[in-house]
Amino acid sequence: MPVRTNEATARPLDHEQRSFRSLGVSEPIAQALRMRGIERPFAIQTLVLPDALAGRDVLARSRTGSGKTLAFAVPLVERLHPSGKSPTGLILAPTRELASQVTEEFRAIADVRHLQVAAVYGGVGIGPQAKRARHADIVIATPGRLLDLVARKLLRLDRVRACVLDEADRMLDMGFLPDVTRILEMLRPDRQTMLFSATLDGEVGRLAKRFTRDAVLHENGDAGPNITHATHRFIAVDQPQKTRALVRELAADRGLALIFVRTQRGADRLARTLRKEGFSAGELHGGMSQPQRERALGRFAGGANDVLVATDVAARGLDLDDITHVINFDAPADDKAYVHRVGRTARAGRGGEGVTFVTPDQRLDVGRIAKQLDLHAEFVQAGLSKAAPHRNNPGKGRAPKGGNTHRRRQDRRGTPAGRARSAR
Repeated sequence: MPVRTNEATARPLDHEQRSFRSLGVSEPIAQALRMRGIERPFAIQTLVLPDALAGRDVLARSRTGSGKTLAFAVPLVERLHPSGKSPTGLILAPTRELASQVTEEFRAIADVRHLQVAAVYGGVGIGPQAKRARHADIVIATPGRLLDLVARKLLRLDRVRACVLDEADRMLDMGFLPDVTRILEMLRPDRQTMLFSATLDGEVGRLAKRFTRDAVLHENGDAGPNITHATHRFIAVDQPQKTRALVRELAADRGLALIFVRTQRGADRLARTLRKEGFSAGELHGGMSQPQRERALGRFAGGANDVLVATDVAARGLDLDDITHVINFDAPADDKAYVHRVGRTARAGRGGEGVTFVTPDQRLDVGRIAKQLDLHAEFVQAGLSKAAPHRNNPGKGRAPKGGNTHRRRQDRRGTPAGRARSAR
C-alpha cells in the first residue's frame, strides 16, 4: 500500500526494494538478521526503516505481530554507539512480557555493535536491575518501574538520543499517560522519537503532536490485533463437559495452544488438570512472580510446554509466531477481548484457529460478540442461535452438546484495555 507521510516528505513506496540492505541497513546487521532466518523485511519495516535510519521522528500505525519491533530495533542499533555511561536509547512498553520480548529482539542484533541492552520492569529485584540499566546503552522499560529508578536516582535519562513508544495505545489504555508524559518531559528535546500504535487518534494523537517534530506517518494494514488469517469456531458445551471438550481439541494436530480463562485460580486448576491428562501445560497469570512468569513464557516459547493456560492481563504483549490455536475456555467479556485473545494466533500472515466454548447461559453474550465481529454465520452454524435461553432461565433452549462447527476467515479489529498496575 502507498506510504502516507507529512506533506514535506511525501513519496511513494518502491515495492521492488525488498532487502534490508536496499533500505539502508548495514551488512553486519543484515547478516545478523540472516543468521536468524530473516531474509526480507516485512511491510512495516520497509515503510519505516529509511526514515528511522535517517533520524526522523516516526509515527507508525501497525498491529501487533506485523514485525514492528525490528522496524525500530534496527535503526537504534545502527545509530547508537556504545558508551557504558548511561542509556542513549529508550523503549517504553506497556507490559513486563512485551518488554522482555523486545529485549530479546534487541540482543540478537545489538551484539554486532557491542551495545549493552537491559530490561526494566516490576516484579524483580530493583538493585540488580538498576545496576544493569545504569550502564546499558539501550533500556527497554515499563513506565512505572522506570520512574521508580529515576526517582531513586538509580538511572539517568538525560543522554537519551532516541526514544520509542511501543504499543502506545495500549500503554494509554492501561492508564500510563501521566507516567509516559513525565518520562518524555525528562528527555532532551533534540532526541529522535518513534511512536508505534494500533491507533493514532485520540490521546495517542495528542501525545504524538506534543512530543514529536515533523514526524513522518506510516500506516500498515488495519489497526489493532488482526484476526484476518484466523479461522473461528464456536462449540456448544455444557459446563461440566468443558474440560473433556478441551482435551479433545488439544488432542488434534496443532502447534502451541494458548487457552484463556477468567481467573488466576482457574488457570492453576485447569493447568493441573491438563498435566494429569498427559499434556505439557503451564500457567500464566498476575499472581505469579516475574521470574515465574518468565519461566512459563520461556517454556512455552521453546516448546517445552505446548499448552499455556493464561488470564487476559497476563497474556497482554504475548507475541509468538508459533501459536496455532487460541481456545477461549472461558468466554471473552466483549468483542475487544475476543480480538485481543484470538489475535495471538495467525501472526504475520500465518494461519491459526480461534475456538470459543459456549455454555447455555453464555449464548446471548457470545452471540452478541459474534455479531459485532461479523462471525454470526459461524455462531449459527454451530447450532447456537436457535431458542437462545433467557438469562433467568438458562435451562431452556440448550444447544446440543458438542455443537456443530463452521470455519470462515474474517477481518476485524480491536484494542485491549487493562490496568496500569498489572505492568508495574
